[in-house]
Amino acid sequence: MNRSNDDHHESNRDFYDRISNAYDFIADSSEHQARETGEKALGLQAGERVLEIGYGTGNTLLDLAAMVGESGSIAGLDISTGMRDVAQRKLNDQSPAAKVDLRVGDAREMPFEDGAFDAVFASFTLELFPAEDIPPVLGEVRRVLADGGRVGIVSMAEVKEGERVSALEKVYIWMHRHFPHLVDCRPINPAAHLEAAGFQVEQQIDLDVWTMPVAVVIGRKT
Repeated sequence: MNRSNDDHHESNRDFYDRISNAYDFIADSSEHQARETGEKALGLQAGERVLEIGYGTGNTLLDLAAMVGESGSIAGLDISTGMRDVAQRKLNDQSPAAKVDLRVGDAREMPFEDGAFDAVFASFTLELFPAEDIPPVLGEVRRVLADGGRVGIVSMAEVKEGERVSALEKVYIWMHRHFPHLVDCRPINPAAHLEAAGFQVEQQIDLDVWTMPVAVVIGRKT
């Protein structure tokens, strides 16, 4: 693997370890509506097997577990042990009916078998990866999905052609370019990335968070 990308991965891991106990206040308060829109669009059914990439403090894990119920199962993969610990405390407190398996690891090399899941979900996560790492991450998503399985991506999105870039987004993009250790994600085109990885895009919902565009995209492994 590219050494600079490994360094980026380690930097992200250390950063999220440090902010894990404050993350809900810092980010989830503004992200949760888009995240919940993505959860609903994924259309989970009772008994399904679901993987969340970048589960953070576990809010989505609890929602997904409620959707699949006692007959379903949830797995989570995150780079941060700090986030894992916060998420595990929430799971212990709320005791969801579905079985939940939390892992700490690298989404570029997932520790799961081929076809292990019916659905994969990632919210405000894919855009954290360097551009050259997105194809291998989505390749791993495709590998661990069963035939016909769905993937749901919620992501900061690029401004569409002809639309105006907000002042806040211009600042955000500039900060990411010059201070990536402080602003670690940037707008991407999740639908294009899914199509390039061989998924059939079935739905896209366009939203915004603080005037910055966000896309909810659902793809299927065909």
